[in-house]
Amino acid sequence: MFSPDGRWMAYSSNESGHRELYVRPFPGPGGKSQISTSGGSHPVWSRDGGRLFFLTPDWRIMVVEYTAGSDSFSPGKPEVWYQRTLPFLGGNYPYDLSPDGGRFAVVMNTDAPGEQAQGPTDSVTVLLNFFDELRRAVPAGSN
Repeated sequence: MFSPDGRWMAYSSNESGHRELYVRPFPGPGGKSQISTSGGSHPVWSRDGGRLFFLTPDWRIMVVEYTAGSDSFSPGKPEVWYQRTLPFLGGNYPYDLSPDGGRFAVVMNTDAPGEQAQGPTDSVTVLLNFFDELRRAVPAGSN
């Protein structure tokens, strides 16, 4: 995943024996910085810079603040950003950050203890022409 300014690339690799998250300059030259400390994958950069999100091996969202110069990248200490686990989606991202950086779109894990499934978990429903459908379902003047 490329940083918003295109100068850095975040990626996961198992070169250490288990999957960790790294950042390196793009297109180079320069060395890599290890970001995760207990495993990491699926990086997402904040659009305004300064934060990098990723998933732990048990699918929790982590965040690490960083500073980046023209030729240096200094990550802080990773912290849990969201405690609940996200579902495995066959290698696809179960989350993404909104363009303004204020919200996440997250696929929730309905297999967590104490949660009930709210319908099928293997499909997505897209409703086109929402207001036309709403007018049909609830005609004007009905309360």
